[in-house]
Amino acid sequence: MDPWLIWLIAAGVLGVVEIFTLTAALGILGVAALATAGTAALGLPLPLQFVVFTAVATVSLLFVRPLVVRHVLAPPTERFGIDALVGQAARTVSEVTALDGRVRIGGEEWTARSYDETQTIPPGTAVDVMKISGATAFVYPRE
Repeated sequence: MDPWLIWLIAAGVLGVVEIFTLTAALGILGVAALATAGTAALGLPLPLQFVVFTAVATVSLLFVRPLVVRHVLAPPTERFGIDALVGQAARTVSEVTALDGRVRIGGEEWTARSYDETQTIPPGTAVDVMKISGATAFVYPRE
């Protein structure tokens, strides 16, 4: 079997395994094997093929993998679901205390509690959503 075909098969296997592991390292090794398959197809001897594989893999692992890992581990730029409601303005529908109340957040009515347990917020007051716990919004009056 030709060496370039062996390198090509190795690149394919590493690429498939990368799909299942999502580590970025095996994908980078697959790219190095693919580059080496190209050099093997050009007729480079086997020792130089290993040098090409090692060089491409080392450079990629040192420079590309940290970028990929940083991108994958970055916190999401957008907030979704109930996390997006925190910090939103709302209006009290009924009196809000530490035990009971209702607010309207973006057209939806939510059960609410006062963020400050000693405070009672009258109906119609503009409030800020401080946190959401389950289906209950903890609110604090706007200044």
